[in-house]
Amino acid sequence: MKALIISDSHGLRDELLVISERHMNNVDVMIHCGDSELELNGKELQDYKVVRGNCDFIGAFPEELVHNLGEYKLFATHGHLYGIKQSLQSLYYRSQEVGAKIVCFGHSHIMGAELINGVLFINPGSILLPRLRKEKTYAILEIIENQASVTFYTINGEIFLTTRYEIGA
Repeated sequence: MKALIISDSHGLRDELLVISERHMNNVDVMIHCGDSELELNGKELQDYKVVRGNCDFIGAFPEELVHNLGEYKLFATHGHLYGIKQSLQSLYYRSQEVGAKIVCFGHSHIMGAELINGVLFINPGSILLPRLRKEKTYAILEIIENQASVTFYTINGEIFLTTRYEIGA
């Protein structure tokens, strides 16, 4: 199973279309973790499952999303409601409430992935305004059995970094 994860595009339109076209035949789901700053029914977001970010003022985007990715539950939110810039603790507690082993979020614009107590946290970074690095990034999560790999791509589709994790059922 594969999921494309993107966040914090802040008004970019063509780039979202290019990225979805680039990967639409290679992934099972595309998730936008908020701050698209676009309309809910816009063509740029038609292929994505989208949550509301703190800069999304148009459209009735949900605050959270739970999606079954094979045998794993994936939880997506923007992160601003969980104080992710201070700690992932509240987000971890929410993952436990919904039974998710994968958590996708944005808000900080800082690309990264880490495993905390069996829960894989993924922040794809930003395709407009990355922080702590210059590369504008998004991610693709691939799960085969209990092995997860997170590959970060630059906005141009070049592989930037791949990390691997063992996640429990």
